[in-house]
Amino acid sequence: MFQRRRVRSVFLNHMEKIVCSPFEAMRMEKELELLAELFQWLDGKIRIVMEATGIYHLPILTFFQGKGYFIAVVNPYAMKKYAKDNSIRGAKTDKLDSITIANYGIDKWFKLQKYESDEEIYVELKLLGRRYRHYMELHVMALQELILVLDYTMPGIKKLLKSWNEANNKDKLSDFVDVFWHFDTITSMSWEDFLSAYLEWARERKYHQNQSKSTEIYELASNGIPTLVSSTPSTKMLVRETVSVLRIIDSFLSHILARMKELTKTLPEYSTVRVMGGVRDVLPPKLIAEIGDVRRFHSAKALTAYAGIDPPPYESGQFVGSNRRITKRGSSTLRKVGYEIMRVLKSHKEPENLAVYRYILKKESEGKNKKLAKIAGLNKFLRIYYARVNELYS
Repeated sequence: MFQRRRVRSVFLNHMEKIVCSPFEAMRMEKELELLAELFQWLDGKIRIVMEATGIYHLPILTFFQGKGYFIAVVNPYAMKKYAKDNSIRGAKTDKLDSITIANYGIDKWFKLQKYESDEEIYVELKLLGRRYRHYMELHVMALQELILVLDYTMPGIKKLLKSWNEANNKDKLSDFVDVFWHFDTITSMSWEDFLSAYLEWARERKYHQNQSKSTEIYELASNGIPTLVSSTPSTKMLVRETVSVLRIIDSFLSHILARMKELTKTLPEYSTVRVMGGVRDVLPPKLIAEIGDVRRFHSAKALTAYAGIDPPPYESGQFVGSNRRITKRGSSTLRKVGYEIMRVLKSHKEPENLAVYRYILKKESEGKNKKLAKIAGLNKFLRIYYARVNELYS
């Protein structure tokens, strides 16, 4: 078992007898070298079994992989279920956990799967994808803060101007309120003067110079009731500092996405995935980053299970359950990206992948609500993805 800085180790033989009592070792090369030396004293075939612990098991995994050992990395949920089925008291300590993991290895000896590392490009893509998701959460929080401040100074402006668009890296709302940060900055001008100022701003920022939009904004400012006065220096500071934070986060998102695009374009599957219905320009890097090397899945069913959208079978006697919920035991990121693809596919009716579009319509005609129909469509989409991409490598 692996902790943040230490590894709890125990050696068991095929008779399930403890050869070496559980002990701790630091995740440092010198101590892992000593651990490897102990293996030389053991007789028979050696297999290392470890539980996946986020990123904390990776140094040990990398170290012993480099030495050519058979390593099996077990899903924490599978290990938890195994421990529950093989324990009466339900006690939990680091020592007991290490023995449980070792016993799992003995019981599943012939079923253990050797861990195969992904190619470096997939590893980098996955890391970038997770960072992108993290900064996107910060983006949502920063945008909410901006909207909150604008409710004091320019209530209702959010409905007229769009926020950040990851496809073109533009944020019309932030760009506008950075210049016109209070309704008073608009109403202090005549309509003609504001129209001229708005069109000049749109031209400089490379937005559509829409006269009707400027009219809507001016009418909103004329009838709006801001609750923070513009004469207070804090008001301008709050708006612009909030915009500044949002722009910094959006800059990180833009750079990460650009790097992901750069990496995915070097992969054989990029052009194939790019033309699949609903994927378009922004989503291919996210999708490929989360799925990784499709060859690591033994079947399309394994891929849908990884996404957590596989409804588990349920049968008892003559009863066969047909209305089952999806497991959601998988990548939540992949489910979110996949659902976004289905939303785009449904709204734009992509001709390149009408099979999935028609399947969604079929499920809706059978009485399923639109969300469940999209999940069913995602299941079919991932099966098509598996077949098309796998064909490139076969």
